[in-house]
Amino acid sequence: MASSRVALILAISMVLFSSVALATDHIVGGDKGWTVDLNYTQWASETVFRVGDNLVFNYDPSRHNVFKVNGTLFQSCTFPAANEALSTGKDIIQLKTEGRKWYVCGIADHCSTRQMKFAITVLLEAAPAPSPPPSSMAHSVVSSMFGVVMATMVAIGVIFA
Repeated sequence: MASSRVALILAISMVLFSSVALATDHIVGGDKGWTVDLNYTQWASETVFRVGDNLVFNYDPSRHNVFKVNGTLFQSCTFPAANEALSTGKDIIQLKTEGRKWYVCGIADHCSTRQMKFAITVLLEAAPAPSPPPSSMAHSVVSSMFGVVMATMVAIGVIFA
């Protein structure tokens, strides 16, 4: 009986929390992380950022930091007060709102001459996808409903098994 309840909870959790799994962790700079002389503008242009995603900054905290700035500070490589810097070396920033976001390193000349800055545009969680042909859309709706019905049937079967 206890295993039936656990299976039911797992099935319901999978359906309810499936949207949470859609968030993406974006490792800033990929394998190289947050470091000097990497083209972060190119890195950012190859990535789609959505509300709910995370930016993950991996770096040596004795050599770098991260500031979230506005567009004006970004252009001039000017930084807020030092106590506003992220400086753990494993900083995670959740993208909570849509729109433009700017990030820079505030150490020495890293922003102005070493390319440690980038700007992104964060899109809404459910950006509209291109409209599929009518028959494809009907198939998509049927497929989605089939998955929900199957999960429900499995849960009911486990309860009464």
